[in-house]
Amino acid sequence: MRTADPRIVLGLHRSRHERRLLTGALDLGVTELDTSSNYLNFLSHETLRRTAADLLPRFTVSTKVGYFPRPDRAEHSLDPLRLRTAVEQTARDLGREPDLVFLHNPEHSVQGPISQGRDALAQACTALDDATTRGMCGAWGVASWDPAPLAGLINGITPRPSVLMVRAGLLVGTRTLVAAEALSAAWSLAESALRGMSPFGGSTNVPVWDRVDPRFFLRDGDGLSRMQAVFRAAYHLPPVRAVAVGTDDPAHLRELVGALAHEVDEWAIREYRRLLRSRPPGQPA
Repeated sequence: MRTADPRIVLGLHRSRHERRLLTGALDLGVTELDTSSNYLNFLSHETLRRTAADLLPRFTVSTKVGYFPRPDRAEHSLDPLRLRTAVEQTARDLGREPDLVFLHNPEHSVQGPISQGRDALAQACTALDDATTRGMCGAWGVASWDPAPLAGLINGITPRPSVLMVRAGLLVGTRTLVAAEALSAAWSLAESALRGMSPFGGSTNVPVWDRVDPRFFLRDGDGLSRMQAVFRAAYHLPPVRAVAVGTDDPAHLRELVGALAHEVDEWAIREYRRLLRSRPPGQPA
């Protein structure tokens, strides 16, 4: 279960996209950046080009497509033409081709008959696979907040992504953990192709960590904060090679980098997974 060379990806969800954050990340050796076409009210790519065009070549940049602006709200679509156009627009807005483009939350548009969802997913993945072949991006992947609807839609004609990004961490329920691992298995992805996100469950102020010490999950947690322990454990729930985490504070990012040197207690993680699986049906997971 040991995760080799765990990496941090600086996520820009809810970020102010300040230049000082990017320079701080580079100073810490964090050279992977993750954003999305719909972040910062659909202005993330243009803002990065305007404020940090000289820094972007020093990062491996991943982004996402799948959400599109409307006057009243954002809408989700797996239409292949719209996805290809979005990848093209991403390169123009960033001023460079992205290294990795994720299909963003495809589960939002695969409801209905399973055959219809299977075809929609296959066509969307084919669009991104084709964009990669044409040199519009370096590689493509799938980022899924809720992978449960997706694993049953994979068949022999669904292109395989290079990376799968899913929620990771101690607050991820067993349903999502099992679904993420099933989706990874359906695509025959190696652990090195998995990336985690939202390791704190959306907030570092979750009350549970005032009652339970997450340093229990580390073999050498002395001297670490509780949030450092939460972050380090996220690399094993499910096992992922890298975790995308958002912050606007370089000092917070420095703390997370420091957590990577510590080892997770694999027995504790296995016991935690066993306890999650044993929860009575119907309880929140």
